[in-house]
Amino acid sequence: MKLPPEARFSTICIHAGQTPDPGTGAIITPIFQTSTYVQEELGKHKGYEYARTQNPTRAALEANIAAIEGGRAAYAFASGMAAIDAITTFLAAGDHVVVTDNTYGGTFRLFDKVLTRYDLQFSYVDTSQPELVERAIRPNTKMLFVETPTNPVMRLTDIGHTAEIARRHSARLVVDNTFASPAVQRPIPLGADLVTHSTTKYLNGHSDSVGGVVVAARDEDAEWLKFIQNAAGAILSPFDSWLVLRGTKTLTVRMAQHNANGQALAEFLEAHPRVSRVLYPGLPSHPQHELARRQMRGFGGMLSFDVGTFEMARRVCNRVRLMALAESLGGVETLICHPASMTHASVPLERRQEIGLTDSLVRISAGIEDIGDLIDDLQQALD
Repeated sequence: MKLPPEARFSTICIHAGQTPDPGTGAIITPIFQTSTYVQEELGKHKGYEYARTQNPTRAALEANIAAIEGGRAAYAFASGMAAIDAITTFLAAGDHVVVTDNTYGGTFRLFDKVLTRYDLQFSYVDTSQPELVERAIRPNTKMLFVETPTNPVMRLTDIGHTAEIARRHSARLVVDNTFASPAVQRPIPLGADLVTHSTTKYLNGHSDSVGGVVVAARDEDAEWLKFIQNAAGAILSPFDSWLVLRGTKTLTVRMAQHNANGQALAEFLEAHPRVSRVLYPGLPSHPQHELARRQMRGFGGMLSFDVGTFEMARRVCNRVRLMALAESLGGVETLICHPASMTHASVPLERRQEIGLTDSLVRISAGIEDIGDLIDDLQQALD
């Protein structure tokens, strides 16, 4: 199916990379659950040789996400961390990376506990402040790795400004866009070189698949990622590729409800007497609300709030009835968690304190349920 060049976002989500099956006319891309492909004769095949290297279901997903993010090509991996690990293969021993200080705990673990063993250097700074990014640049800086909004303290990085800094210093700008989703934020048109997602989250949207993807803005970066995907082999399975393709078809409508519920929950919590602060870019009280209005289309379904003590945070997490106490995010159901002891337990205490990740902070991934039921659930848990 050929998309018109002027196709808009929701149309791209549904149709990009999708063609009816030539054998049956099936409108949904089939699950090609095969390990190898029969060749017509020696040296002649239909474009597929071995399933680690190519798979039609995965290829359809990759074309779909590349179009959604506005990139040249995308490559799908077995997890979000496998995707980030693939990105780090652009680096060589002795290279330096500037990283958002409030990066995901798994990213910090990979960088700090694994990749430093191979003489890669990492500096963690508050990338919401461009002057700190500039100050952290070294002669051997080859990459800026940012998350925006951050998990879970919801700081924003000005992607366009940071892209200018990266270009001046001949470094790649990588944006982890998992928390926003491309329905809310598209970093490549703003100047990013590489965008990564945990497809487990909003792209899949149904809490039934684990995966990751990297989208490249430049052909040469795409070629390297293609090589690494095949060489290292951490590929997304055909079934998981099919599940994420199902998810991207409803991304636009799901994100509209995530945005609405996130905003409503943030406003309810900000007015509640037992909540000392709410972290959500859609609130005028957020220090970067104006940047969020410029850079994002909606403010997402992720928010955090502080209830003053660990004991109160524990009680809220344990007392909710509709919300599920679980790690992860981006599904149609609402999840609640305690970042300090769950998603960010691998981050040292002193670093958590530096970035404002307190033991009294609670994080919510707002699902798409009726907002009245979600507010009622929080009300009874807080009371």
